[in-house]
Parts: sequence; C-alpha cells; structure tokens
Amino acid sequence: MIVPYTELSADTLRSVVESFILREGTDYGEREVSLEQKLAHVYRQLERGEARIVFDPNSESIDIVLARPGQS
Repeated sequence: MIVPYTELSADTLRSVVESFILREGTDYGEREVSLEQKLAHVYRQLERGEARIVFDPNSESIDIVLARPGQS
C-alpha cells in the first residue's frame, strides 16, 4: 500500500526516511555526505514522485522504493 508522504507528520516522515537511509547504507561515492544532505535527497525524490513510501500490512513494515514509470 502506498503511503502519501504528505499524510505523515514531519517527525514521522523524518523517522521513516532516516530509518531507510541508515538501513540501506546509501553509498554516495568517495565524498562524505551528511545525514541532512541524504535526508534532503530522499525528500526531493518523494516530492518529485521518483520514490514512494510503501507499507506492507503482512509484515507490518514500511519502506521507500523507486517509483515505476507511469505510476501515480
């Protein structure tokens, strides 16, 4: 189930995005990237519709995934 990021409080959204960043171990290459920069990057992806927050009711887990082309 897709969860619109706009439906989450600012604190909840930050917690979801932060958890995703830390869990995924995002790699930005040789340069050091701060947590705030990583958060901003994921927020932009959510705002542009390039990424979605999804909730799996079976496992009761939440994740962020890349949006498929043509997906609204």
